[in-house]
Amino acid sequence: MQVLVVGATGGSGRAAVAALVARGHTVTALSRRASTLTGPGVRGVDGDATDAATVDALVAGQDAVVVTLGISENPVRVRLRGPSGTPADVRSRGTRTVVDAMTRHGVRRLVVQTSYGVGPTRPLLPAVTRVVFAVLLAPQIADTERQARLVHASDLDWVEVQPVNLVDDDLPGPAFRSTDGEQRGMTVSRAQVGAFLAAAVDDGTHVRRTVALSHAAAA
Repeated sequence: MQVLVVGATGGSGRAAVAALVARGHTVTALSRRASTLTGPGVRGVDGDATDAATVDALVAGQDAVVVTLGISENPVRVRLRGPSGTPADVRSRGTRTVVDAMTRHGVRRLVVQTSYGVGPTRPLLPAVTRVVFAVLLAPQIADTERQARLVHASDLDWVEVQPVNLVDDDLPGPAFRSTDGEQRGMTVSRAQVGAFLAAAVDDGTHVRRTVALSHAAAA
């Protein structure tokens, strides 16, 4: 399959690109510095995910799109001063641009990473995480809420993926997945998330469902 990954140089984006290639897909990677992604099966395109012309040209001819947009800057600085290099509403604006382009070109499968604690999983957050969301991440969470509503309102074959706290550690096994918000801990590795994002491209099990991902630690 031909797959476009939007937000491809963040941690989850890179992991999704690697997992997609490992599954035999051909990947077009879009981000402001995607030309740094090289290797067999990957074409990196430097560009802005909120630019309609750029996204429209890249969506044409794809079989699926994976969205892993986010703000990678220090969250304290972002909360106090706003992001310096990324639009504050990059998640919702970029996702809207993708949805519009997919609708125009008849591309059906959309896999979008949001965050655990958005929408139906909000009441399930631990108390400490709720405080962090409210004090430190409130603008980013609000934009992620808008992003999720855009996805759900589309008529695409979407999958919303909600990882808990992302870590770079090499955690063993696949992520624990749940469609009712259950989690087995509050960490999950980016590699585990990338593997699920890639699997959701060609597996219809979770279409039009929200899937929470966490790491099931060994007993």
